[in-house]
Amino acid sequence: MNDPHIATLGNHYHLWVREHPQAADDIAADVEDLLVDAGVTFDSVTARLKTWPSLKAKAKQTRPDGSLAYPDPWNDIHDLVGVRVTTYHSTEIPRAISVLRDSFQVVKSVDKTEETRVSGSFGYGSHHLVLRVPHNTLDLAEYRGLSFEVQVRTVLQHAWAEFEHDIRYKRGDQENNHLDPQVDRAFTLAAGLIELADQQFDQIAAIQSGSADTSDNLELKAETLPGVLAVLLGTNFPLSRFEHYRWLEELLSAHGITRVKQLRGLLDKSRIDAVTVAMKYRFRPSQVRLIDDLLLEKFGRSHIQKTGRTGNRAEHRLARLRHRWHLLRDAGLVVEDSEH
Repeated sequence: MNDPHIATLGNHYHLWVREHPQAADDIAADVEDLLVDAGVTFDSVTARLKTWPSLKAKAKQTRPDGSLAYPDPWNDIHDLVGVRVTTYHSTEIPRAISVLRDSFQVVKSVDKTEETRVSGSFGYGSHHLVLRVPHNTLDLAEYRGLSFEVQVRTVLQHAWAEFEHDIRYKRGDQENNHLDPQVDRAFTLAAGLIELADQQFDQIAAIQSGSADTSDNLELKAETLPGVLAVLLGTNFPLSRFEHYRWLEELLSAHGITRVKQLRGLLDKSRIDAVTVAMKYRFRPSQVRLIDDLLLEKFGRSHIQKTGRTGNRAEHRLARLRHRWHLLRDAGLVVEDSEH
């Protein structure tokens, strides 16, 4: 039995494709030109036109109540043309997104990476934008009003997502989509390693180009801290895992340290040397561990009170902070009632 809903969509789709055979290439070329002109460093820009079987399958999707997810599929489905931008490191992603936001109308913006972090897991990382070609455009005049999807992610995120999709959806169980638990664990581990590698690339880019913004008034965020510390500390202290920089942002904020100028004052070389001697490290401390100890030295018991029940191992942190405080006290760096 023919579905008039799908038949109408099919007529519209095939007519549009015949009239715009170069749509994917044209939009990809325009996006690439915009990024090049704005000085964004990227690996590649690719685009594809959604196939008829794929569009038809999406148009048939229903909500839990049985109603169509896309009642007006031609206008409700926004990824007829899909563009993918891959960057070498994640610090270029916000720049690429900013250029796209300034050049097109934003219909929707979803940060898949942040959604994954909020859920407390590793996995698919990407920023998805649904953009509309504005009516006052000149470069894409024949596509005015068209909505299209853009995915922006690093080359490592892209490799993980493509391989995971290939295994899970093309080679896995087609009926229930379940994988061997060992495969799921391996994917989780790989995702964590990729996040670490992306962070390393960010650090390398910041150090090599000297482009990390360390102006005094820059706000300290988990995303900016690795680049800032790469400049302020150099390579003297090892990098930390990315999620630890989110925690470091919390530690600094607990004491009102939210700007580069304040962090610069905390990272005084003589203070670092004194704390290093007092702590008698058996290892070279990471950036996050060092700053945690510097905060303890500066704010004393106040640091314990404000942050003693935070972090991944909160149940152990209070005792460890107290022990480290005693080391600082024995070295004469803090006094018994230190709360400054």
